[in-house]
Amino acid sequence: MTTETHTLPAKRDLPTWTWHLGVVAFAAIWFGIYKQLPAYSEWFTSLLPVDRHSHTDEALAFFVYDAPKVIMLLALIVFAMGVVRSFFSPEKTRALLSGKAEGVGNVMAASLGIVTPFCSCSAVPLFIGFVSAGVPLGVTFSFLIAAPMVNEVALILLFGLLGWKVAIIYLSFGLGIAVVAGWVIGRFHLEGWLQDWVKDIHMGSAAELPDEKRSMVDRYKQGIDSVKDIVGKVWIWIIVGITLGALIHGYVPEDTMVGIMGSGAWWSVPVAVVMGIPMYTNTAGVIPIVEALLGKGAELGTVLAFMMSVIALSLPEMLILRKVLTTKLIAVFVGAVGSGILVVGFMFNLIF
Repeated sequence: MTTETHTLPAKRDLPTWTWHLGVVAFAAIWFGIYKQLPAYSEWFTSLLPVDRHSHTDEALAFFVYDAPKVIMLLALIVFAMGVVRSFFSPEKTRALLSGKAEGVGNVMAASLGIVTPFCSCSAVPLFIGFVSAGVPLGVTFSFLIAAPMVNEVALILLFGLLGWKVAIIYLSFGLGIAVVAGWVIGRFHLEGWLQDWVKDIHMGSAAELPDEKRSMVDRYKQGIDSVKDIVGKVWIWIIVGITLGALIHGYVPEDTMVGIMGSGAWWSVPVAVVMGIPMYTNTAGVIPIVEALLGKGAELGTVLAFMMSVIALSLPEMLILRKVLTTKLIAVFVGAVGSGILVVGFMFNLIF
């Protein structure tokens, strides 16, 4: 009697060209869906039994648009950063953006933030990608601050509303806050205050030095693994944060804010900053509120401090960041940025 042993054939990877084609197709589908999100939000909310343009309608439309937008951005950016990490070790990245180039790295990151039209929550995915790739913490904070606070949308709208002098001064102050706050945070070397799973990514990345002979398929797989790992950990916090932001976005107490911001008292600036933190919108969304507040007599510096607080220190953003940063590090971030915003508010009130 003879015994035959049958072995299963080894599982073979798909040809490389199919991976390339799949990545290109994914990118095309991603951009197609992303462009349709505003129309989808309008269409979906029109089907709901709520009054059009009511507070509830605005809150729902905001959530239906922002929740998929932020998650899609997170998935795309984390995948891209995962592929990039396969080419550059964290040691090389740190060498480029730290040490002698520390201040330069903060300026570069803040400048990148200016040309990326992200709101605070949308900037978080790229922030996570930078951190996971080993970019110094202070440099990543410079980007996180500048991206929502100072971008081309804010500058164009401020130019049209208040003139080029205000727009240029705002640009200078906003860029200065992002660079200085990021640099200060970096000087304290607070990487130990990241959440444990983020620190594990740092250590794992350091152990996996890039291999120039690795195939693109391996690099694509690393990107996919990064998406599974990071998106799987933070998506629920994104939903919670956007939900809170949507609820607040639909119910902005404009009249109450005007009464505080037009008082002329010294405390109006810090109170405006505190009032802005629970709210959430992007730059384009807050500019009409700024225009309405100014039209009703609120002071320019106080209103700009409120605007900066809304788009750089929003509570929904803090909820999402809580999955990446410890409470102590979030407190340092809020303290550094909040101090800069207070300076901007007081200075504008003195100048104008």
